[in-house]
Amino acid sequence: MSTLTRPIIGYTLGDQAGIGPEVIHKALSALPDNAEYRLIGTPIDAAPGHPTTETAQAAFEHLELAAAALKEGTIDAVVTAPVYKEGLHKVGFPFPGQTEFFADRLGVADFAMCLTGRRLTVALATTHVAVADVPHLLKTAELVRIGALLCRFLRRTGTETPRVALAGLNPHNGEAGAFGDEESRLIAPAAAQLQAALPWARISGPCVPDCVYRDAAEGAFDGIVAPYHDQALIPLKLLDFDNAVNATIGLPRLRVSPDHGTAFGIAGKGLANPSSTLRAFEVARRSALGA
Repeated sequence: MSTLTRPIIGYTLGDQAGIGPEVIHKALSALPDNAEYRLIGTPIDAAPGHPTTETAQAAFEHLELAAAALKEGTIDAVVTAPVYKEGLHKVGFPFPGQTEFFADRLGVADFAMCLTGRRLTVALATTHVAVADVPHLLKTAELVRIGALLCRFLRRTGTETPRVALAGLNPHNGEAGAFGDEESRLIAPAAAQLQAALPWARISGPCVPDCVYRDAAEGAFDGIVAPYHDQALIPLKLLDFDNAVNATIGLPRLRVSPDHGTAFGIAGKGLANPSSTLRAFEVARRSALGA
């Protein structure tokens, strides 16, 4: 465990035409004095609700600065405010999102997207793909890889013996092969391999998908590996919409962001809820202390 008592948590303002500056300001005003919080980049003049090339370029430049600070170790974790992907792509940002950007800049190939709220923590075996493609994209080795990342993230943020479930793909786990064999062919072997590789964790699976999220929310599991995006995000956003955060797991120093967008429609009106940003800072600090 780290001997840090006051880790340095960097933060960016995202696309400053959105609610990023507001939720960051509100969160910083409410945070306890148990870390040093360091702005990455500089504020710019931006009209709330009106993204421009300049706001996108500043957001891109600040991400570059944040990645460099993580790589150099001048900060222990970073919280990134929401960005506008369309605007970023127009100024030359070549990545699907911040997850892939930070992995590239830190030279990490073994990474995954994890969403964590107060009641549910999920890691995604597949992300933004068509549901029809999921059965062909699922691989036992990939489930093991992502499950291991999730276990290590949970341990790093304070769960000494993480209990992780691998969710099934099909209704009723395929009903013994009646409508799908991915559970027996892919997921059960992954659960066995993951348990053998990580004896300090407790691995279950395949778990019936229409029950496992309720079980986790009630405390039976610390995290779930979900086979596809919406299976995980629907229960997460139902239970933890205001406090869920998006973490790039696998990085040597954590990048985490609130699990919402720029919300240009309410920018500048004082209406933005900082709960997710507050939790992002909390998770960043816990990760830094456990690194």
